[in-house]
Amino acid sequence: MKLAFGLLAPRPVALLAAAMIVATGSQLADAQDVLKNFVVHETAKPVPAINFEDGEGQRRALTEFGGKVVVLNIWATWCVPCRREMPALDRLQAALGGADFAVVPLSIDRGGIDTITKFYAEIGIRHLPIYVDVSGKAVRDLGAVGLPTTLVLGRATQEVARIIGPAEWDAPEVAEFLKPIIARQSASIQPANRDDNGSASQSAAPGVLSRGLQWLKTLLKE
Repeated sequence: MKLAFGLLAPRPVALLAAAMIVATGSQLADAQDVLKNFVVHETAKPVPAINFEDGEGQRRALTEFGGKVVVLNIWATWCVPCRREMPALDRLQAALGGADFAVVPLSIDRGGIDTITKFYAEIGIRHLPIYVDVSGKAVRDLGAVGLPTTLVLGRATQEVARIIGPAEWDAPEVAEFLKPIIARQSASIQPANRDDNGSASQSAAPGVLSRGLQWLKTLLKE
């Protein structure tokens, strides 16, 4: 699996690296299992302009989510793995959703909005919106080879990672994978950062950061 170092914010990476350095062998094995389907690109990839409908039947465009990190999940109610991971996606949206992040669950159900509304009610989905593409054109345009397929999009609406198959979206490892991407504001390492008490705190030493990044690369390796 490829690791895109440039996609991660310097300070969040340092924090994540430090956490990984003290992880136990069993924790690393668990994280590798959770993230085994994640493919992280070395360079962000352009995403086709796709359109779909929302739960009110209004036409929407993926470009509307520019400025946010997006987990674009392509799914259908007849897909058993999709059904199983929807509650976890719902919890992910509840935990991280906001001005900087959104889960966009794009259904390709031919039954449209009614089918999805009924399914949401059956399993208690409370935080996810309804988006649907009954034509299935989005699947073809995005190159999805099966369901579920999930794209992680950066703030410029470019694909930075792809997940083939279901994922444990509410696992701590997934949140730790996403948070540095969400937090990224600049490619420059700040010489000092302020902690909650207002005092300056230095970024991780280069050696620590390097070891942490290597650990992260191992963790995400196929």
